[in-house]
Amino acid sequence: MKSWLKPDAVLLTHLHPDHWDQAAVEALDKSLLILCQPGEEAAVRKVGFTDVTEVHESLTYKGTMIFRTTGQHGTGKIGRLMGQVSGYVFKAEGEPALYIAGDTIWCEDVKRVLDEHHPEYTLVNAGGAKFIEGGTIIMNEDDVVSLCRYAPYTKIAAIHMEAINHCFTTRADLKGRIDAEHLTDQVRIPLDGEWF
Repeated sequence: MKSWLKPDAVLLTHLHPDHWDQAAVEALDKSLLILCQPGEEAAVRKVGFTDVTEVHESLTYKGTMIFRTTGQHGTGKIGRLMGQVSGYVFKAEGEPALYIAGDTIWCEDVKRVLDEHHPEYTLVNAGGAKFIEGGTIIMNEDDVVSLCRYAPYTKIAAIHMEAINHCFTTRADLKGRIDAEHLTDQVRIPLDGEWF
């Protein structure tokens, strides 16, 4: 089994199937610690996991402070239907702060996290996903540029592109925009499986 399938814990942003699916349920040890957002513990336990903790505001895990953040998974009717989503900020002594924004568009929730935590690194889902109606439900090129302008101190990794059929922002699209905006020193767009 691959080492990344033997984690110390799993942190769920929400239970949509592109984040938590049957393959994950089957691959992971049922005694593994699962950290999730409020209201989802029962659903995780229902599929057999025995060590599940809802993160309401924050907790400490192995010396790392984990703060749950909020986001906006779209706007209007679509945003309401998409439900609650979370992100997380990690802080540990002697380490840079990391913000995992999760499935959110650029919004006041994200600004609030940046203002409060000033993360050195920010991970954003930037595939510009959308449905037939309504706007985007995760960040697109405009959102990533807005984040860069708002928080020039944070280094950004843009992920969650080209993996599901309703993501319309490709890596090439985002790279072209980032290059045009002269933000290449601030944004990385990793390939599948790339480490940096």
